[in-house]
Amino acid sequence: MEKLYELTVLLHPDLEIDLEKPLAKVEKIITDNGGKIAATDNWGKKRLAYAIKKQDFAVYVLFEVAVAPANASKIQGLLNITDEVLRYLMVEKDLKAPAAGESKSEDEGSSEE
Repeated sequence: MEKLYELTVLLHPDLEIDLEKPLAKVEKIITDNGGKIAATDNWGKKRLAYAIKKQDFAVYVLFEVAVAPANASKIQGLLNITDEVLRYLMVEKDLKAPAAGESKSEDEGSSEE
């Protein structure tokens, strides 16, 4: 059974000029391991909170991926040894959580009556 994951990849800042090749490499890692990419969002080059591999900046790219949990660990293993990737974070998407646009203040206001 496939699960939905959010995969945030921090790419080497020097690759900002030509992102097609490193993005294609990450996408190939995902698809070769049975993953389906639902969406890709390039956040651009951002300053890092601390230096990673002597870099102060990275190109952030968010992928929404559907993949089996066993294959998710294979994808993570391959991202660990990919030179273009400084860091990544792969988390299971919580489908039960409320949408980000919904505010709690509406619910809290009615309970005080």
